[in-house]
Amino acid sequence: MRIDIATLFPEICETYLGQSIVGRARNKGVFELYCHQIRDYAFDKHRRVDDTPYSERQGMLLMAEPIWQCFKAVVGERKPKVIYMSPRGKVLDQKKLKELAEAREDLFILCGHYEGVDQRVLDRMEAEEISIGDYVLTGGELPAMILADGVVRLLDGTLSQEDCFMDESHYNGLLEYPQYTKPQVWDGYEVPEVLVSGHRANILRWRREKSLEETYLKRPELLKTAPLTPQDEAYLSELEARYVDMAEFFEGKFR
Repeated sequence: MRIDIATLFPEICETYLGQSIVGRARNKGVFELYCHQIRDYAFDKHRRVDDTPYSERQGMLLMAEPIWQCFKAVVGERKPKVIYMSPRGKVLDQKKLKELAEAREDLFILCGHYEGVDQRVLDRMEAEEISIGDYVLTGGELPAMILADGVVRLLDGTLSQEDCFMDESHYNGLLEYPQYTKPQVWDGYEVPEVLVSGHRANILRWRREKSLEETYLKRPELLKTAPLTPQDEAYLSELEARYVDMAEFFEGKFR
């Protein structure tokens, strides 16, 4: 897979995506990364890439022509999937990251800035708009790096073992169970006994139940679409009864 990022700040993306797990994956050839300075494709001596919008709105808008020239020069005869990082887009989730990783299509990611991008170039590139949340940032660089990081870590060869990400939050529709490391006792707090028991079946059951509990308490809406077994549903019923009883107890105690 090849990932091209068009931005006014290529050094930011290069620095982050050249580090840690993603950086090692790049060095191993799991994917290719190229960050492109949009200003290099400006058509005047001042390398101007923005102008005022045709509206009463304040601020500046990235012009179509420098972006289009950058796109043509980078893409050539290839036909990558074009993504524009935008708060107007559908919110990125793990399902979308899996879809992009499994497709193994080349990606051309455009980072907006100022008040955004001239709509005509987005239409011409047939860009899909993707958001990282219902809020606005000063530019698309952070969202682009999040998207690239999330996709790359799912590619074969990035992580040492597939279950490094298969057990993680959201991969299978649930939040991840709590994790612990050495020492076994820290500041009076102990690792749950089951995790040091060596009994694999019990450990797997504990993981699943804790994953269900974390999701029930923190993101209950995820349970509506998560793939649940009859055993999962029975455990969730127990959880619900337990927390209802607790709520009634504290309500009565502090009434």
